[in-house]
Amino acid sequence: MEHYTYRPVRFYLIVFALTWGPWIFAILFKDTPAMFVLMLLGLIAPAATAVVTILTSKNRMLKEDLKRKLVGCYRIKPLYILLAVLIYGAVVAVSIAVSLLFGGSPDQFSFTEDFSFSIGGTSALLTIVLASVIEELGWRGYGEDSVGQYHSWFTESVIFAVIWAIWHLPLFWIPGTYHYGLRELGPIYFINFMVSTLPVDFLQTWLYVKNRRSMLATIIFHLFINFFQEKIAMTPETKIIETGVILVASLIVVFVNKDLFFEKDHIGRLLELQLEEDGKDER
Repeated sequence: MEHYTYRPVRFYLIVFALTWGPWIFAILFKDTPAMFVLMLLGLIAPAATAVVTILTSKNRMLKEDLKRKLVGCYRIKPLYILLAVLIYGAVVAVSIAVSLLFGGSPDQFSFTEDFSFSIGGTSALLTIVLASVIEELGWRGYGEDSVGQYHSWFTESVIFAVIWAIWHLPLFWIPGTYHYGLRELGPIYFINFMVSTLPVDFLQTWLYVKNRRSMLATIIFHLFINFFQEKIAMTPETKIIETGVILVASLIVVFVNKDLFFEKDHIGRLLELQLEEDGKDER
């Protein structure tokens, strides 16, 4: 099969144009039905760009890889998904426990009755599910690989975390979003969200690579994180503590998996190596 050359700069320029354009207009049309439509258009931009890029690439290897990432359940290693969920659950529990030392309420160990946001009357749960699935299709469908093709997974995680954080920026000015609520609380909460993308992406990358770049695995984990962030009754102050705790957890994961994060064998031949592995499974 013909070698494919990833084009990350082109991909991310298109994604940001197609996301930020609608979201900036959504700020102007706040509290109207048009705002929700514009929000949705911006949300699907990474996925749409990834799918169109792959389907128009004329590269059979790239197309096969997308199909197998979506439906290749043989790539999934359930124990790693369970471990990722347990790690995140432990991070939440430790964060709340630490907050108790500073006067936090033990009620944080309970579930909230409702979600903290609503966009255009649309269910927050539906928004969380859609965001988890659609974002992963874009980021893991093409975005992360386009950077990973040229860097170690450690470097890729840092680069992508910065991109992912910046991608969210317009949401902090769109009423009804989770991010808008953080900005209203104060600058420290805005900064905390931006910083938290780094340790979270280390965990996402670890899970992604351990599951042989399966999108299904990262969709499950992304959904779990979003749901926990909303339904566990953590205070905004505890979420600042949580960023520190998850940073420690992610650094431990990186240290334990140094071979994964710092190997460079995949650089320049990410697809070729993956399809070789898939071929062995099918024989």
